[in-house]
Amino acid sequence: MTSLSTTLRTRLGLADPVPVDFRRGDIEVFDGFERQRIEYRGLEGDSIPAFLFTPTGRSTRGGVVVFHQHNGEFHFGKSEVAGDVGDAFQAFGPALARRGLAVLAPDAITFEDRRAGVQGVEPDYYDWLQHYNAMSYRLLDGDLLMRKCLDDAQRALSVLLQASGVDERLVGVAGHSYGGYTALYHAAVDARCRFACVSGAVCSFGTRRREGTGVTLFEAVPGLAREMDTHDVLSAIGPRPTLVVSGTGDKYSRDADEVVAKVGGDFITELRIDRGHALDQERFDAIVEWLVDRVSH
Repeated sequence: MTSLSTTLRTRLGLADPVPVDFRRGDIEVFDGFERQRIEYRGLEGDSIPAFLFTPTGRSTRGGVVVFHQHNGEFHFGKSEVAGDVGDAFQAFGPALARRGLAVLAPDAITFEDRRAGVQGVEPDYYDWLQHYNAMSYRLLDGDLLMRKCLDDAQRALSVLLQASGVDERLVGVAGHSYGGYTALYHAAVDARCRFACVSGAVCSFGTRRREGTGVTLFEAVPGLAREMDTHDVLSAIGPRPTLVVSGTGDKYSRDADEVVAKVGGDFITELRIDRGHALDQERFDAIVEWLVDRVSH
């Protein structure tokens, strides 16, 4: 594990990954895959619901945790990765399971069924406030939302390994936007992530500050930008294969090409196209193919 990984884990007070008890729900059968609701406990005793997608009619070749996007839609989490709601180009669960991967899609804290006021996929006026409070009250307590989010991410990977039984050498993480930031930091601190896809989430702190681009609330770690920048976090994933997907018109990955250029080694595959932040068919297909390729040899 790189020194940055160790530094960040120490800085956050992030515990090592542990086995996680989980409960299985009913299995739903679809064309080419099955979906099962999984629930497990987080660091603070909170319930974390997720969907587990597994292929039918073929062997499971590997696995990936897919972290969902933000998009100002706190009522969408795992159900968007499932293709039930929201953007069809976020439906990685069915697409990957049909290609032979086991996929775990958990709800992030304060999203979908992890909202305190209401669960499900209907919005609530105070959704945004719960997300803000998840950061601010931890800061009041001397804690950090990033510690909670990355601990959640580690638990998700543990559950994927335990629930699917896939080869630990063939598991990784992926996400777009908010999910991309989660995948970026998770892969940097957890060597069990054998590959990572980071989409719409590679941009230097300097560029984001200059353009007034918001940062994810879990990046609100005092002094973080004095200790590291995005290229350092990305470097910490190497030499494990990493796909960086970006759009030239995307403020959240405005200078992704420059960030990648600062990273040594040849472990990064870069896909940069002249479009905005939201995924499209080209990027969706490319992400699926890249992830499938990671477990095909």
